[in-house]
This record gives sequence, C-alpha cells and structure tokens, in this order.
Amino acid sequence: MSTDRPISYESDFYGWIQQQTELLRSRQLSALDIDNIIEELESLGRSERRALLSQITRLYLHLLKWHYQGDRRSRSWLVSIVDARLEIQRLLADNPSFKPWLPEAAIVAYADARTKAQAETGLSLDAFPIELPFAWDEAMTQEVKLED
Repeated sequence: MSTDRPISYESDFYGWIQQQTELLRSRQLSALDIDNIIEELESLGRSERRALLSQITRLYLHLLKWHYQGDRRSRSWLVSIVDARLEIQRLLADNPSFKPWLPEAAIVAYADARTKAQAETGLSLDAFPIELPFAWDEAMTQEVKLED
C-alpha cells in the first residue's frame, strides 16, 4: 500500500488503518492522522471496558438465577457462569489495568444483572438484593454444580 496519498478515515476505514500502520512502521510520523488515531485508540479502550462489563453482568445474571431459582437450574446456566468467568479472566489477563476498576464495575454490572434477572425470571425486582449478594472474589470462585 502506498503512503503517498492520504486515505480518508471517513470513506475507507480499513484502508486508512492499513496506511496509518505503514506510516508508523516506516516512522513517517509527520504524515500520521493523529487526531483520528487518538479517537480510535480511545474507542478501543472503551470497547475492551464494555466487553469486561458485559461479561461481569452475564456472570452476575446467571448467579442470581442460580441462587434465586434453584429449582430451574440448568446446564446452560452452568455453562454461562463458567464461560463468563473464563472470558473475564482472559480480559483481565489482556488488560491488567482494569483490576483497580473491578469493584466499581461489579456494582454497575450487578445493577444491570438484577434488572435483567427480574425480566428473565418474572420474579419481582425486590426478590433480588439491592446490594451485591456476593463479593467479587466469591462471584468468580463459588462452586456451582448441578445436583445429580
């Protein structure tokens, strides 16, 4: 790909990425589209943060259903809990700087999970505690298994 002619960020995003990458590799820093690079880097950070929050919400949602609808426990809930934990671990391994944010993220995710649990179960919102019913470490490690 040639870096002679600037490729428009707005009209050819993929081409723009390829060109900016080539400019970086060749150390042609003065030719970089700095403002749009900054915007994209910030967007990537927000995207990773949303992905982590989504997995924490999924974990709390299925833990709530697991604990408050014990008679309806299923293998799919178990798999969802295990999968959310694995995804959270991967996201944290790739982004260790998120770890200090986890207490706040857990509170935000739990509020969302509580609302979703009410919608999915048909139980009253009051059936689920307003405050986190289990600490972060407990949510990530408590044993969940189907009864034989």
